[in-house]
Amino acid sequence: MSAFATVAAFEAALAALPAADANAIAAARARQGELTKPAGALGRLEDIAVFLAGWQDTSRPVIEQARAAIFAGNHGFVVHGVSAFPASVTAAMVGNFSAGGAAINALAAAAGLDLKVVALDLDRPTADFTIAPAMEEVECLSALSAGAAVVRPGLDLLVVGEMGIGNSTAAAALCARSYGGTPAQWAGPGTGVDADGIARKVAVVERALAFHDAAPRTPFETLRRLGGRETAAIAGAVLEARRQRVPVVLDGFISCSAIAPLAAAVPTIIDHCLAGHCSAEPGHIRLLGHLGLDPLLSLGMRLGEGSGAAVAVSVIRAALAAHNGMATFAETGVADSL
Repeated sequence: MSAFATVAAFEAALAALPAADANAIAAARARQGELTKPAGALGRLEDIAVFLAGWQDTSRPVIEQARAAIFAGNHGFVVHGVSAFPASVTAAMVGNFSAGGAAINALAAAAGLDLKVVALDLDRPTADFTIAPAMEEVECLSALSAGAAVVRPGLDLLVVGEMGIGNSTAAAALCARSYGGTPAQWAGPGTGVDADGIARKVAVVERALAFHDAAPRTPFETLRRLGGRETAAIAGAVLEARRQRVPVVLDGFISCSAIAPLAAAVPTIIDHCLAGHCSAEPGHIRLLGHLGLDPLLSLGMRLGEGSGAAVAVSVIRAALAAHNGMATFAETGVADSL
């Protein structure tokens, strides 16, 4: 059965977000105070462990089952020359994922992540959103449900990523409609287009925003009109993860843009999310500011595929290793010598 069979089901889920467990947070914070180190000496590693504790309802959180879910989709507006690569590259890269030859394959393995790749109707791009909604209602609901389906019971952590030629243009449109600002403030080089390419992206986003200006500004309508199947799937995965209390590590600009329409309406949707990194795409740091997320890493990455988030998982694992593996003052007797 589809997780989001109707718009009402999607909206109901967004209106009923479970919260982190306050008792587990307090217990994890208390444990941090008992470990053999000065208070706060491990900085954000301490905060990460406490964050995971709140969503796992335990003072000693673990990551035993973790998944990277990569969603792929194609976009009709690429006919306007917004990408340095043709749309056929999306399917080619999905093949590379399946063959184990992409960056995300190597990085997911290094981080101990099960890799799930979901290709969404690659032979049927979304409509050109400068002249029509990108998706019909049923198409958007199907993509949301495809995203939700990757959140299996027992999962301790979910990384979300994407592949879709042209989708940094869709990301710019989603952000501009969700948080305002001009298309020029959101559109960047993406896969590596030059100044003329960026100008084409800006023009395409301007036309799209104008065409949909009178449409309802609900999260669902923004996603279906300006998003793609892969971005809608990420939104569905993040929302379903929240329902199942699974922490999420977001990747770059495009992955974060997928939840921008949700977060603009319901800011607490990001409470179970960590920003894995800040990408080199200029709009990403601006978007992280709107989301209120502080990235774990800043490595100049701009690949997508969930790659930056996968690297960040190693930091998260390190945080839990220290939280669970260090001795307390009471266990060592160190406090007696202070």
